[in-house]
Amino acid sequence: MAQGRGSAIIAAVLLCMFLLHSEMAQAATYTVGDAGGWTFNVAGWPKGKRFRAGDTLVFNYSPTAHNTVAVNKAGYNTCTAPRGAKVFQTGKDQIKLVKGQNFFICSFAGHCQSGMKIAVTAI
Repeated sequence: MAQGRGSAIIAAVLLCMFLLHSEMAQAATYTVGDAGGWTFNVAGWPKGKRFRAGDTLVFNYSPTAHNTVAVNKAGYNTCTAPRGAKVFQTGKDQIKLVKGQNFFICSFAGHCQSGMKIAVTAI
């Protein structure tokens, strides 16, 4: 009888490991703006894509000309970075998506207003 329980525990552990591995294997990497990179008029770039929590967005741009700021919905709608917003400025930013809504803008003057912003929902 103890041997049966031991086999069941081993099977359960293996199943958990398989499920965890499957979940990690599904994470994808997306380059924002595709070959054009993080630039003006990319607001429509997420359309038609299916994002998952844990996926990585790569923002490629010239750091002397742009940045990437993670904002909330109000910051996205008004093109303003709230106090304490995380500012990325490497030119090769890699940002992991969280479940739910994720908003990003460029905070350089006039850039967000010119469509340099994206809203991504990750499931």
